[in-house]
Amino acid sequence: MAHTVKGKKQLLTRIRRIKGQAEGLEKALESEADCSAILQQIAAIRGAVNGLMVEVLEGHMREHLGPAVTDPQQRGEELEQITVILRSYLK
Repeated sequence: MAHTVKGKKQLLTRIRRIKGQAEGLEKALESEADCSAILQQIAAIRGAVNGLMVEVLEGHMREHLGPAVTDPQQRGEELEQITVILRSYLK
């Protein structure tokens, strides 16, 4: 997966930000923060996870489904994997 290795630093930065947001949510719940603040934090986490998914998915599609992939069978298998992952993600 060269596309994740190439963007490793950026992806790890995103993940650390998500981790921090989740920890903030936990603290807000423990301190019985206002529900609107909790909902806002949940929305921020969801947006961050969606951004991470888009970034990794775009790299995967460009590398594994792009014009450099000439084997139709390989392209079909990759497309099937992406379809399964997207169906699971969008549930």
